[in-house]
Amino acid sequence: MTRTLERILSRVQKPGRYTGGEYGEVRKDPAQVDFRFALCFPDTYEIGMSNLGLRILYGVLNGMEGVWCQRAFAPWGDMEAEMRAAGLPLFALESGESLRDFDVIGFSLGYEMAYTNVLNMLDLAGLPVRAADRGEDAPLIVAGGTCAYNPEPLAPFIDVFSLGEGEEALPELVELIRRGRQAGWSRKELLREIAGLKGFYVPSLYEVSYHGDGTVAAIEPREGAPFPVTKRIVADLDHSYFPVDTMVPSTEIVQDRATAELFRGCIRGCRFCQAGYVYRPVRAKSEAVAARQALESCRRSGYEEMTLSSLSTSDYRPLVDLCDHLLEYCGPRKINLGLPSLRADNFSMGLMQRLQSGRKSGLTFAPEAGTQRLRDAINKNVTEEDLLNSCRTAFEGGWNAVKLYFMLGLPTETDEDVLGIADLARKVLYTFKKYGTNKARGVRITVSTSCFVPKCHTPFQWEGQVDMDEYRRRVELLRGAMRERAITYNWHDPETSLLEAVFARGDRRLADVIEHAWRAGARFDSWTEYFSMERWLDAFREVGLDPAFYAGRQRSREEILPWSVTDVGVRQDYLWREREQAYRACITPDCRKQCTGCGANSFLKGGKCDE
Repeated sequence: MTRTLERILSRVQKPGRYTGGEYGEVRKDPAQVDFRFALCFPDTYEIGMSNLGLRILYGVLNGMEGVWCQRAFAPWGDMEAEMRAAGLPLFALESGESLRDFDVIGFSLGYEMAYTNVLNMLDLAGLPVRAADRGEDAPLIVAGGTCAYNPEPLAPFIDVFSLGEGEEALPELVELIRRGRQAGWSRKELLREIAGLKGFYVPSLYEVSYHGDGTVAAIEPREGAPFPVTKRIVADLDHSYFPVDTMVPSTEIVQDRATAELFRGCIRGCRFCQAGYVYRPVRAKSEAVAARQALESCRRSGYEEMTLSSLSTSDYRPLVDLCDHLLEYCGPRKINLGLPSLRADNFSMGLMQRLQSGRKSGLTFAPEAGTQRLRDAINKNVTEEDLLNSCRTAFEGGWNAVKLYFMLGLPTETDEDVLGIADLARKVLYTFKKYGTNKARGVRITVSTSCFVPKCHTPFQWEGQVDMDEYRRRVELLRGAMRERAITYNWHDPETSLLEAVFARGDRRLADVIEHAWRAGARFDSWTEYFSMERWLDAFREVGLDPAFYAGRQRSREEILPWSVTDVGVRQDYLWREREQAYRACITPDCRKQCTGCGANSFLKGGKCDE
């Protein structure tokens, strides 16, 4: 630690965010290292260190000979101010070296509202934020994660986007860069070679033109670049790397527990859910591997809590047997076993008793819509009977707190659907009054709503988002319908949802908006302490773009979508057919019941998903 850093840390909140030195941190002899990779998360340490993908990539890259992968997180405002005042560039936690001295700076993009932090971190590292302004000796800037499936709003800032899962792709990238260094390739030659690797999108090799109305006219690859660029997946999770020797933070983080990954992908087909489409096909770990990795993670970390992770954990076939296996170890050692991602249609008290071991904490379900018609339209495949039976089971078992999550503004939603949320919450309350065994403590039912955000590579990618005034009207309609004291109603603000929709489906012209907002002070836009809608509206006005053009406009089937350059394996005609099914309120069965031919199984040998 330098004296400058030591002096700064005494003046900032949570200095543990910036010191490194955690148990399990990888330190290497600099003399034995010929490649440095900075793995960056554009949010606080507490959030970034809770990201399982970051830990997986950290372990994979550090397992390569001569490669030292180090971490950097977005400094909070007090730390940023001190660093700029002292002239201290953004540094890696492991070595304290400036990020501008690394070979690659890689960003994990999980949320659109972190985009300004990407620019801020590049600037703090002493690098130009635009790729075109960076010289031959600058680090290569790479970005991946869920947001990379529409890379266009950040395209002018990023050299290379990694599409899909990076465990196998990033080591290939590192080796290619090493080869290019030995051969003396220029930066332009290197980028051309990277574009030849499967799963890597180099935006500078694609020319985008626009019609007079602002829609995309053409996306033209140059110099042999592929079109489209297909994502990468890890086909065999049983034999892929998993960080059982993971770091244990020395300061509290959001997900401060051991995590066991069960499978990737999802058998469901919720039409609003981007993750359910872009992470296809389904690939599960065997029970033996999942159990071994979970137990090793606990033993080596000392955590007293373990969570089982996936998009829909209760869909894991051997879940009950796995829990029994884990509880043989966890029970006597007072290690709590947690299960997120519950579905109301396969909840069972037997399972929850295994997981909670007598602790009656709150349960969370996500019906998403208030009426069966709308749940069928979004293909939620959960009925009112499913939810009420699950709540009855929980209340009979002693639970007395339930959280229910919904979206407002879903395609085809009417006021009747909005009021159906209040009606469903009342039915849950009546279920407790009839079946609850813990009536002395009463019941707490929390209803939360957020504004629907249309996402790329989903059946609703063509839909418009309701405007902020209409969303607020629906909030007030629902609020007025829920007057029971046992029911609490929370709602998400529409401003960040509007911007999320803009960037989720936007084109590369939005880069000017992002840069303008950042230069005006935007950063940490997912945090209320920093967010300013007026600052963003000023940026749109200055650049001459209308956010409603991106967020609120319904798009035709013929329109060229900005993210057409990326391919997640799910065919566009399939997504359009699912959109039509939504307008007929027709459900599509889950993958376990019937293969619907989305196309994602082409990634697997034999063309069969592991459901």
